[in-house]
Amino acid sequence: MTRPLTVMLVAAEASGDSLGAGLARALRSRLGGNVRFVGVGGSRMAAEGVQSPFDIADLSILGIFEAIPAYPRIRRRVAETAALAVRETPDVAVLIDSWGFTLRVAHALRKAFPNLPLVKYVGPQVWATRPGRARTLAASVDHLLSIHSFDAPWFEAEGLATTFVGNPALARDFSKADPARLRAAIGAAEGEDILLVLPGSRPAEIRLVLPAFEEAVKRLKDQRPGLHIVIPAATTVAEAVAAQVAGWPYRAHVITDEQLKDDAFVAATVALACSGTVTTELALAGVPMVVGYRLGGMTYAILKLVFKSPWITLFNIAAKAFVAPEFVQDQCTGERLAAAVAERLDDPALRARQTQAQNEALAKMGRGGPDPSEAAAEAILKLLAERSATES
Repeated sequence: MTRPLTVMLVAAEASGDSLGAGLARALRSRLGGNVRFVGVGGSRMAAEGVQSPFDIADLSILGIFEAIPAYPRIRRRVAETAALAVRETPDVAVLIDSWGFTLRVAHALRKAFPNLPLVKYVGPQVWATRPGRARTLAASVDHLLSIHSFDAPWFEAEGLATTFVGNPALARDFSKADPARLRAAIGAAEGEDILLVLPGSRPAEIRLVLPAFEEAVKRLKDQRPGLHIVIPAATTVAEAVAAQVAGWPYRAHVITDEQLKDDAFVAATVALACSGTVTTELALAGVPMVVGYRLGGMTYAILKLVFKSPWITLFNIAAKAFVAPEFVQDQCTGERLAAAVAERLDDPALRARQTQAQNEALAKMGRGGPDPSEAAAEAILKLLAERSATES
C-alpha cells in the first residue's frame, strides 16, 4: 500500500492556525485519504487533524525585547518541532507566517532533511521594513506562497521562486452569518448599536493594547449606557481577555464560538480593532472601524527607524490613504480612540463613506479572486510534482 502524502504544517499564531486549517482542507479535497497532516498549530488546525506537540500560545511574541527572554523557550519549541519531523518524515513542510519561529524551524529542518522541500506561506513584509529578509528567506526555503500581489519582485530578485496565492482573509465567507442570532445572544434589540472590540491575538497585544481599548470603552459607555460591547476573542488569548474583562464595571460579551463571531461581524455598528488580519476581515463584513496599536517603547523606537510605510493597516496601504483612522503608540489612548469611535456611532453617513472606501481598497487587494487556500494547495502539489519529475 502506498504511503499517503505526509504534509507538515507549522503555525505559531492564531492567524497562521487559520491559514494552516484552510490549506489542510484544500489539500484533503484534492487528495482525500491520500494525505495526512503533522505539525504545529492551534485549535483550527487540530480540527483538521494536525495534533500539535505543544500549545502555540507561548510562541505569540511581540517585539524585540519580549523575544530576548523568550529565546530559550523558542529554541525548545524549535527542537520539538524538528523532532516531530524526524519521527514523521514528511514529504513537504509548509512554514506559515511567524517570521522568527518559522525561520529557525526552516534551519532545523534543513539540517535534519537536506532534501525536504520547504515552503514558506506568507513572506515577511520586506516592502515595509527590513528588505534584507528577502535574501535571508531565499537562502532558507525553496518556495514562497505570497498573499500580496506586490511581494514577488522583492523575493524573486533574490532567487526565491514565489507564487501569489491571494490573501485568505479576503476569502472569509460571511454569507451564513446571522446578525439576529448575535443580537438574541447578547440581548440587543434591533437598531441598538453594537461596538466590536478586538484587542489582538497575542498575549503582548492584550497587555499593551487592551488597556487603551478599555479606557475608550469606559468613555463611550459613560455617554452611551445602551451601547452593547462584544469582544470576539482569539483562542490564543481568550482566557486572558475574559479574565481582564470580568473586572469591567459594565457588561462586555466575550465570544469564542466561531459562528457567533461571524454573526458579530455582520451585526456590528462600528469596531475598535488592533491592527492585524482582523481589520481585513472586518472590512469584508462591511464594518467601519478605528484601528489602534501599541508596542513596547524600545521596540517601537527601533521599528520606527526602519518601517517605511505611513500606514499599518493593509487596506490603508492598498488605498494609500487613512481609510480607517490609525492611532499608533502614544496616539493610542482611550480619549482619542473613544472620540473616533463616537464620531462614527453618531454619523451614519460617515460610516457609509468609510465602508465604501474600505470596499474599494479591498478590490485593490484582490477581493473576489480565486480561493487562496485552493491556490496554495495547487502550488504545493505542483512543486512536489516538479520535484518528483526532476528526481526521476
